[in-house]
Amino acid sequence: MIHKFKVGLATGSLAAACILTLLAAPKANAFDITSIEQRVTEFALPNGLRVIVLEDHTAPVVSCVTWADVGDADDPKGATGLAHVFEHMAFKGTSEIGTNNAKSEAKALEAVDAAFGKWRTETLKAHLADTALIRAYREEMLKAQEAAGAFVVTNEFGKIVEENGGVGLNAGTGYDQTVYFFSLPSNRVELWFALESSRFHDPVIREFYKEVDVVKEERRMRIESSPFGKLMEEFLGVAFKAHPYGVSGVGHMSDLNMLTREEAIKFFKTYYGPSNLVICIAGDVQVEQIKKLSETYFGRLKSAPKPQRLSTVEPPQLGERRVEVEDASQPILMIGYHRPAETHADNAALSAMADILGQGRTSRIYKRLVKQDKIAVQAGAFPSFPASKYPNLFMAYAIPSPGVTAADCEKVILEEIEKFKNELLTADELSQIKARKKAELVNQLNSLQGMAIQLVGYETAYGDWRHLFKELDLINAVTAEDIQRVAKEVLTGTNRTVGSVRTTEAS
Repeated sequence: MIHKFKVGLATGSLAAACILTLLAAPKANAFDITSIEQRVTEFALPNGLRVIVLEDHTAPVVSCVTWADVGDADDPKGATGLAHVFEHMAFKGTSEIGTNNAKSEAKALEAVDAAFGKWRTETLKAHLADTALIRAYREEMLKAQEAAGAFVVTNEFGKIVEENGGVGLNAGTGYDQTVYFFSLPSNRVELWFALESSRFHDPVIREFYKEVDVVKEERRMRIESSPFGKLMEEFLGVAFKAHPYGVSGVGHMSDLNMLTREEAIKFFKTYYGPSNLVICIAGDVQVEQIKKLSETYFGRLKSAPKPQRLSTVEPPQLGERRVEVEDASQPILMIGYHRPAETHADNAALSAMADILGQGRTSRIYKRLVKQDKIAVQAGAFPSFPASKYPNLFMAYAIPSPGVTAADCEKVILEEIEKFKNELLTADELSQIKARKKAELVNQLNSLQGMAIQLVGYETAYGDWRHLFKELDLINAVTAEDIQRVAKEVLTGTNRTVGSVRTTEAS
C-alpha cells in the first residue's frame, strides 16, 4: 500500500514558489529509509487524536497532513457523494473565517435550509407533487442562497494560507479516507495548528448547495460524459453487489439532488471527531513544540467515539460476471478479481504479481499487447482497486488499438494470467520486482509531504506507522511459490468480473 495524491498549488508569492521547490526537491545526500524511522515521534492527546512528528531540519519548511479515516464507502445509504461534498466544506471556513457577520449568516443559512426542505419534501411526492409549488420553493431557495451569500468572504481560508507563504493547499477523498494537506514556512507552523484545528472545532457548512452543484458537475464530466467513467461505474456496480465499493465515489445524481446541509452536519459529527483523525507534521520543527501546539489547538476538540468499520461483507462470487457499455468511443476493457484487504498476509504477493503483470513498460501485458502484438495503446494492472481498506479487486485493463476489440485484448490478458498459475517466476523477475518496489517507496518518501502522507496512511490502516518500513521486508520475503499459490486462489474464472465498452456508431 503506497498512497498517492496529486498536490495542488496555491500560487502567490515568489517566497511560496521557492518553498514549494524546496519541498519537492530530492535530498542531495543518499536516501536512507532507516534515518527517517529514527526521526519519527508519535503521541496521542486525551481526546484520541494521534500525532506523528517527523523532524527534518534540512530547510526551514514544514508539510502538514490531516488524515480522516472516512471516505466514499462511508456515505450513508441514500446520501451517496456526501463524503466528497464534505471535503469541499472543509475549505469554507468557520464562524470567524469566511464570513463578515456570523450571527446574521447563521439565520440566513437556516432560511436556505427551510426553503430547500420544502422543495425536497414536495419533490419526493413524485407524481403527486404540485409542480407549481416545486417551482416556487426552488425560487425561494435561490433567493435565500443569494441573501446568505452576502455574508460570505470568498476563499478567506486559502488567502490566509497564501499570504503566509503556504503552498499546496488541497485535499483528496477516496473510498477509504479524506486527506487535507498544505506546506508552509516552519516559523508559521502555529498558523497551521490554528487554521486546521478550527476546521474541525468550529466549521460552518456554508454554500453547501452550491458545492453540491459543483460535485454534480464533476459527476457529469467524470462519469456521464466519459466512456471510461461510464464503464467504471457499471463495472464496479456489477463486481460488488453488497459492499459500498460498488457505488461511484462521486455519488448517484438522484442522491446528490436531495442532499441536505443537516445530513452534512450529522456526517461531520459522526466521522470528524479527534479519535478518527491522524495528523503528521514533517519538517523543521521540535517535538516538544508540536506537543504544546497540539494540546493548545487540537486539544479543544471534543472527544467522540471512533466510528465502527463497515460491517457489510461482499459475499463470495458464484460465477463470472460481465457488463458491456455501448458508446460511440474506442473500446475499453477491465478485468477484476476479488481479493482480500491490504492488511492480509498475501498483500505483498498480490502486489508483486500486479507489478510483473501490468505495471510499467516492462510488464508482461504491456510488452505483449502494446509493444509486441500492437493490439492495445495502453495496458496495465493494479494490485488493489478501487481502494484497499476492505476486500477489493485485483485488476487489469487495456485500451485496444483502432480496429481491435476488447475481446481480442481479453484473450491475451487471460493467457498471461494463466502463466502465473502454471509457471514459476524466475529469480531474475523476482529480483526486478523487489528493486522496483524499493524505488517506488523511495520516490514516495523523497519529499516532506510524501513522507507525511505515507506515515498517517499506515498509522490509520495498520494502527502503526512503522508498518511502512516493513513493506520492503515483506516484498523481499515473497517467493515464486507464493505468487503461484495466490494466483491459483484469486485469479479464477468464478471470481472474475469483466467490463467492456463496445463501440457503436455516433447518433
